[in-house]
Amino acid sequence: MNFEYFAQTDPGLIRDNNEDSVVVDDENQLVVLADGMGGYNAGEVASAMATSFVKTELGRWLQEGGNEASSRELKRAMEICIDNANRSIFNAANANHAYAGMGTTLVMGVFVGNRVMVGHVGDSRCYRLRGTTLQQLSRDHSLLQEQIDAGLITEEQAQFATHKNLVTRALGVEDTVLLEVNEFRVEDGDIYLFCSDGLSDMVADQGLAAILQSEGSLEGKSCALVDAANNSGGRDNISVILAYARAKPVRRGLLSRMLG
Repeated sequence: MNFEYFAQTDPGLIRDNNEDSVVVDDENQLVVLADGMGGYNAGEVASAMATSFVKTELGRWLQEGGNEASSRELKRAMEICIDNANRSIFNAANANHAYAGMGTTLVMGVFVGNRVMVGHVGDSRCYRLRGTTLQQLSRDHSLLQEQIDAGLITEEQAQFATHKNLVTRALGVEDTVLLEVNEFRVEDGDIYLFCSDGLSDMVADQGLAAILQSEGSLEGKSCALVDAANNSGGRDNISVILAYARAKPVRRGLLSRMLG
């Protein structure tokens, strides 16, 4: 399976700074998105630490042969990497008063052959568009999701809740954190969307699906997603990573090959 990626982050319309961070490691088929929180500039420190740590540490492991590891071994490597990243952020927050209380949510994907391992902490999400069906592959670690699971509120009522951003897991908040990891089979034509809540809170799933199904490049789809979030208010930073799977590389014409 071959993959094409595109990543974009935007501050939105309300916030002065951008506390999101995105990383795409094409060589190791690794994508990471983090949504920071806590204090002036501290959120962007936490998210940048998380994405940089994962790219460096997990990327090195994958490059040294980890991409040939079993699903169990890959899952364990992801968990160890996030545990170490969490401790790094937690220690930095406790060592520097300016960073006190900082943390970050995170969603990541490792594409290996015809499978993808998706890991997440908090409410940053991963969706998959297969054909015309959009499915949320991650499940929010949030107070709101716990209330839905307990039957206290419905999905419809949750759309109007005022406490959407109260997460129950985040990197750097405590000395340990649990990464949820799930494996999914990849099929030809799949589009995977990794995003911060600045997108998912602003654009309903139907809107996400319509944009992902539209004609155009990954860059065009990504820009359309960011525009849709901003057109709906842009109340938070907006980050998007798109991954497109195809069984065979697209054949380029003679002119394209001549132009490189």
